[in-house]
Amino acid sequence: MTATKLYHGSNMIFDKVQLSKSRDRRDFGRGFYTTTIKEQAEQWAKSLFDRYGGAKQLYEFECECDETLNIKIFHGLTLEWLEMVKDNRMSGGLQHSFDIVQGPVANDNTMPTIALYVDGALSAEATLIDLGYFKVNDQISFHTEKALESLKLIQRINL
Repeated sequence: MTATKLYHGSNMIFDKVQLSKSRDRRDFGRGFYTTTIKEQAEQWAKSLFDRYGGAKQLYEFECECDETLNIKIFHGLTLEWLEMVKDNRMSGGLQHSFDIVQGPVANDNTMPTIALYVDGALSAEATLIDLGYFKVNDQISFHTEKALESLKLIQRINL
């Protein structure tokens, strides 16, 4: 399998990923979040630094996933994606059994629209149409120790 380059933006310095340090109520549940877009990870680092202080850090990883991992891939903004984001953001923890989940990001710009859906003010169809107007980035989240074994840290860059 071809190795994929992934990035993680953080306000923390670390040498080993620890799922116990991950934040709750994220799009795909508690986990370690990466992206294929370097600029997006840099923005994540800046946002976390602005909110919580610490150190603006960009991590570059190489990922080689094998066929034993349970991977869910969302190809765009779909009803199934919207329901997963809603369930994980509302209930917290991990509302699925996947090792890795890949799909669009529900970022700060999209969350007001998703909140209207959760409140029943927008139908699922209207929500997905509204979300289609936003520039959608990607995210790949790792939810199990088994999944983390597929990640190799290449470098950490102080921004």
